Amino acid sequence: MPLLPRPLPLLALCLALLVPAARAAEDALTTALRAADDERVAATIAADRARLAAIYSDDLHYAHSNGKVDTKATQIEGIVGGPNRVESLTYGTRTFTLAGPGVALMRGRLSMGNRSRANGEPARMELSYLAVWRLEGGRWRFLAWQSCRLPEAGAPAR
Repeated sequence: MPLLPRPLPLLALCLALLVPAARAAEDALTTALRAADDERVAATIAADRARLAAIYSDDLHYAHSNGKVDTKATQIEGIVGGPNRVESLTYGTRTFTLAGPGVALMRGRLSMGNRSRANGEPARMELSYLAVWRLEGGRWRFLAWQSCRLPEAGAPAR
């Protein structure tokens, strides 16, 4: 009578084969999302209307740290036309997490530089953010943004 495979060694073998495949898929996802976000940042700093239109979802919901909310059209116009103009953006942290099929979260902290429309002086903001990316037509599109301004270093807590 042939011996039946023992369940634990068989399960261990299956897991040993699946874990590297899952890690490779996660790495590929992170690489694709990082590239999409790098393109979004570059298009934002360049104030490139066509590139922004290509990366933003038509359903964009962009909630600024001051409470103002923009759609795709108003966010692009704000970047190209001035009030949302960004001169620099540097991530302190940026992590990606798959939230479900075709939906990924990006969260972390960043430092953003722009010019105040009132006096033209450089202004820097430190932000904590949460963004949502959605796979649309085989391409990652920027769906949502929510950020809050962090207090300046050394500022008293409220």
